[in-house]
Amino acid sequence: MSYKNGREVLPPHLLKELQKYIQGELIYIPKQTNQRAGWGEANGSRLALAERNEEIYRLYEEGYSFEELEQTYNLSMDSIRKIVYKTRELHSDVKPYLHP
Repeated sequence: MSYKNGREVLPPHLLKELQKYIQGELIYIPKQTNQRAGWGEANGSRLALAERNEEIYRLYEEGYSFEELEQTYNLSMDSIRKIVYKTRELHSDVKPYLHP
């Protein structure tokens, strides 16, 4: 959570109104209760797909072919490739040294 200066984010009339109640102190303003969660966050779909993709990558690293993974997960070859390549990127902490 980052600190915001009221002068920078609030209209002057609202700032004056707030100063009647609190001055020079930090205040937390909660999100609206009706604010939507991101896709798959509330029902766990996002987490389930992330776990599935990690499993696909692990199996690929263990020697499974794209064809075997395609059959096992009922996904297209393109989808399997994208999952493997993207997950490999996420796991790659060390960037290769490029000669100038």
